[in-house]
Amino acid sequence: MKQFIDFIPLLLFFIVYKLDPRMVDLAGHDFELGGIYSATKVLIAASVVVYGALFIRQRKLEKGQWLTLIACLLFGGLTLAFHSVTFLKWKAPVVNWLFALAFLGSHFIGDKVLVKRFMGHAMSLPEPVWLRLNMAWVVFFMFCGAANLYVAFTFEDFWVDFKVFGSLGMTVVFLIAQGIYLSRHLHDSDTPPTKPKD
Repeated sequence: MKQFIDFIPLLLFFIVYKLDPRMVDLAGHDFELGGIYSATKVLIAASVVVYGALFIRQRKLEKGQWLTLIACLLFGGLTLAFHSVTFLKWKAPVVNWLFALAFLGSHFIGDKVLVKRFMGHAMSLPEPVWLRLNMAWVVFFMFCGAANLYVAFTFEDFWVDFKVFGSLGMTVVFLIAQGIYLSRHLHDSDTPPTKPKD
């Protein structure tokens, strides 16, 4: 569920981006609505509201949520300040690669890989399975970053569509594949060990 909460600002960004630019009156002030720059403003505002509400409710944000919020403020702010969409195009690749680096780094720092820290309370798996699963997340985030970068600078007319639906689609496919992989090992771990005969 948490992964999909992170998509709320992105979906709002997409909706506003697709609108034909128009001026709207809000509390006596005129605002442009529609197009990339107003969509970027909505992305920033929605991110602050969503993560602010989560912070108030949970009294904390996860590190990944902090990273996403900071990247949104940084790359979105640079996009608006310099009136250049190039900064926003780099947001998804950089965030994905930082996640990949964090998962990879957990193989060398700390006593547990990241995926075990997130899911270890819910299931028990052999250590080699945790390591393979963690590396799968590394590969997934590296691939997502590269795919976002390629589409953003090669297919400029479709990069916003891909940023929203491509990212969501890749995440859903990966989570289904992870579920299938885990179900094999959970089934094995649920099988009681056979007792030696006397």
